[in-house]
Amino acid sequence: MSTNEPIIDEAEKYDFAAIQDRWLGVWDELKPFATADTPADAPRKYVLDMFPYPSGDLHMGHAEAFALGDVMARYWRGRGYAVMHPIGWDSFGLPAENAAIKRGIDPREWTYANIDQQRASFRRYAPSFDWDREIHTSDPEYYRWNQWLFLKLYEKGLAYRKDSAVNWCPVDQTVLANEQVVNGRCERCDSLVTKKKLNQWYFKITDYADRLVDDLDTLEATWPSKVLSMQRNWVGRSYGADVSFEIEGRAEAVEVYTTRPDTLFGATFMVVAPDSDLAEELVAGASEATRTAFAAYLDEVKKSNDIDRQATDREKTGLFIERYAINPVNGERLPIWVADYVLADYGHGAIMAVPAHDQRDLDFARKFDLPVRVVVQTSPLEGAEAVADPAESGIALAGEGELINSGEFNGLPKAEAIARVTAQLDERGLGHSAKNYRLRDWLISRQRYWGTPIPIIHCEACGEVPVPEDQLPVTLPPAEGLDLQAKGKSPLGAAEDWVNVSCPRCGGAALRDSDTMDTFVDSSWYFLRFLSANSDRVAFDVEEAKRWAPIDQYVGGVEHAILHLLYSRFMTKVLHDLDYVDFVEPFTSLLNQGMVLMDGAKMSKSKGNLVEFQGELDAYGADALRVTLAFASPPEDDIDWADVSPAGAAKFLARAWRVAKDVATEPGTSPEGGDRALRRATHQFLTDAPGLVESYKFNVVVARLMELTNITRRTIDAGAGAADPAVREAAETIATGLNLFAPYASEDMWAHLGHPAPVALVVWKDADPALLVQDAVTAVFQVNGKVRDRAEVATDISEAELEALARGSEAVQRAVGEGEIVNVIVRAPKLVNIAVKPRG
Repeated sequence: MSTNEPIIDEAEKYDFAAIQDRWLGVWDELKPFATADTPADAPRKYVLDMFPYPSGDLHMGHAEAFALGDVMARYWRGRGYAVMHPIGWDSFGLPAENAAIKRGIDPREWTYANIDQQRASFRRYAPSFDWDREIHTSDPEYYRWNQWLFLKLYEKGLAYRKDSAVNWCPVDQTVLANEQVVNGRCERCDSLVTKKKLNQWYFKITDYADRLVDDLDTLEATWPSKVLSMQRNWVGRSYGADVSFEIEGRAEAVEVYTTRPDTLFGATFMVVAPDSDLAEELVAGASEATRTAFAAYLDEVKKSNDIDRQATDREKTGLFIERYAINPVNGERLPIWVADYVLADYGHGAIMAVPAHDQRDLDFARKFDLPVRVVVQTSPLEGAEAVADPAESGIALAGEGELINSGEFNGLPKAEAIARVTAQLDERGLGHSAKNYRLRDWLISRQRYWGTPIPIIHCEACGEVPVPEDQLPVTLPPAEGLDLQAKGKSPLGAAEDWVNVSCPRCGGAALRDSDTMDTFVDSSWYFLRFLSANSDRVAFDVEEAKRWAPIDQYVGGVEHAILHLLYSRFMTKVLHDLDYVDFVEPFTSLLNQGMVLMDGAKMSKSKGNLVEFQGELDAYGADALRVTLAFASPPEDDIDWADVSPAGAAKFLARAWRVAKDVATEPGTSPEGGDRALRRATHQFLTDAPGLVESYKFNVVVARLMELTNITRRTIDAGAGAADPAVREAAETIATGLNLFAPYASEDMWAHLGHPAPVALVVWKDADPALLVQDAVTAVFQVNGKVRDRAEVATDISEAELEALARGSEAVQRAVGEGEIVNVIVRAPKLVNIAVKPRG
C-alpha cells in the first residue's frame, strides 16, 4: 500500500480490526524500526526484552512483558533517540526435544513451526521490533558463535572438564541444574532426581565471584533491590577462616571453613557431607554395619537436591561413622557424623558443629542428643529476664555478645575474638583467614541432542583438541535414525558418521565430544549477537558494541533473576577481559514484570482458568490488550485478568480516536490563543510523562492520557469547539503519547490529524513552562455547603472581589432566595460559602 494514497474514510467509526488491517501493511512497507542505517553520531538507546522460548503460541505472560518493553522502546524514540529493539528466539533446549520425541518428529520441525506461529502473533500485536535483526539460537549461524565463545574460554583456562556428582533426571536422561530440581523432582517431568558421577564440562565462573558481587554496587539505582539481593545471595561471599582439624587415624588434617572462628570452643562434633570423597574415605575404616548403614543413607541423600538439603525447616538426618576429630583450640575429641545438610562442595565438605550458636547444628544436636555448649554470652530476648539455654529452648543464640567458656579469649566481643582466634591459629599453623563462596562453577554439559555441540575432539594420542575455528560450526547431524531417548549418554554418541573424525593435530582416529551445551550459554550473550545478527565474519562487531551496548533497558520476568542474569554478567566480564567489549555489566537498567493470573492463580489448562492470548486479541484488539496490561497496575505487580477490563480500554481508545477525528483545524495551526485550561493540561502531561515513564509508572501515564482525552472532549463540546487551536495541540499530544501503548489507534489518529505515518518516529513536543503557571483557577460558590455555581477567576483575586462575584451569581441568588445570609466564608481564590437561614 502506498502511504500517499488516502487511507481514511471520514464516515467510518472506530473499528479496531479494520484499523489493524489498514496499518500492518503500511508498517511492513516503511520498516520504521530498522536500525541498520543509523547515523554514527545519532543518540542511541538499546531496549531489549528477554527473548521467548518457542514452546507454542504466545500467551498472556508474553502479552504483558512485550507490551511493557515496547513502551520503553517507543518512549525513547519519542524523545529523539535511535532505538534498537530486536527480537529472537531461545530455540534450543529440552522442552522442544521432549515434544518432538512425544510426536515422533525432528525437534527442528516442532521448534520452527512454533517460531512461525509466534512471529505471526507478534506481527499482529505490533511491538516495534527491528525484524532485520531476528535470530534463532538453534540456527548454525548462531550456535557457531557459541562454539567460538567456548573456544575463547577454553584458551583462557575458563572451560574445563572434571568428574563430579550432578543432579540426574532418569526420565529426561540429562543433567539438571539446582534450580531445575523442585522438592527432589525434575521440574519438567516430576520424576525423582538422583545424583550421578559424570565427567562434565564447566565454565570457571568462580574466578569472577568477587567481581560478580562488587559490580552490583553500580546497579543499585537501576535494578530492583530484590534482584540485587538474589544475585549477592547466589554468589554467597563470606569471610572467615580455614581451620585445620586433625582426624584420628588419618595422616592429613581436614580443613574446615567457618565464618565464626570465635566459636571454636563451642564445637562439640564435626559433620561431613555424605556424598563427599572425605566421607567415603572415613567410612572405609568403620565397621561393616556402619558401612552398610552409610551406603543406604547415601542412596537417600542422592534423591535430594542441594537447595532442599539446606532448608532450615528440613528434618535433620545423619549417621555417626565411628571416627573422631581433634579440636585445635582445646584438644577435645569431636565425634564425626555424616549429615545431608552439609554439601560436598561447600568449603571443604566438612563443618565444625557449634550447636549453641547455629540453628541447623542445634536441631541436629537435639535430635541425636549431642552436647550443646554456650560460648558467646548474648543479651536476653525482649521481655525475658535471662538468656534461655538453647539445649532446652531449641533456639540457637545468634546475637552479638562476649565470649565465655573460651579460655584466654573470655570477655572479648565477637569482632575482636574472630581476629584474635584467627591470628593465634595462623601462628600455630592451624588456620588462616579465608574467603568462601556459595557459587560453584557453571556446569554446561547436557546429554541431549537439541543443543550446541561442544567443539572438542578427543584423541587418545593428543587428548582434548579444540576444533579449529575455520571448521566451525560443528553442526548437529540429522535427528533421523537417532534414538533421542538414548539412556545414560548423549544421543549424539550414536551418530557414527558424525562422532568419528580425524584428530586435527595428529590425523589419527578420534571422537567428537557428544555432549551439548546448556541453553543458558545461548542466552548469556545473545544481546550482543543482535548487533551483528547477519554477519558470518564475527559473533558481533566490536565497534557496533561500542555504539549500542550495554543494553539501556532490559525487560523480563523475575524468574530469570538469578542464573540467566548471572551467566550474562559473567560472559560480559569475560568478553571485557578479552577486549571485545568496553563495559563490564550487560544490562544498565532492569524492569521485572509481574505475572498475569486468573482468579488469583497461575493460568493453566488443568485449572480451567486459562485465558487465550489469541481469543483476547480477536475480541478486543491488540491496542486494548496493551492498554489494559499497562493500566492494570505497576509493572512489577501481578495482574489478575478477572479484575481488569479490556472492554473499558477499548472504549477509552474509541474516545481518543474520535477526538482526533473531530479536530477541525489544519496541520500546522498555531495553538496560540486556544483554550487556556486545555493548553495547560496538555503541557502538564508533556511535563510529567517523561518522569513517569522512566520510573515505570505506566499506569499513571495511561490515566493522564484518559484525563487529557476527557478535557479535550469537553472543550470540543463547548466554546469554540473542534475549531479551537488548543484542541489540535491536545489531540496531537494524545496521539504521540498513546503510541506508547496503542500503536494502531495512535497511528490512525495521526492520519486523521493530517500527518504521514509513522507516528512512532515523531519526537515529542517540548512543554512550555509558561503555560504551567496557573493564572486562573476555578472558584466554587456554595450555599449552605452545596455547590451552586463556579467561575474562572484570577489567582490573585481579593476576598472582597471574590465575595462580590459570588453574591452576583444568579445561581447563588436563586439558592439564597428569601433567606437571611448569616455568614460568608471566603477562601480566595477557590471558595465562597454562604450560610443562609430562613427569615422570621
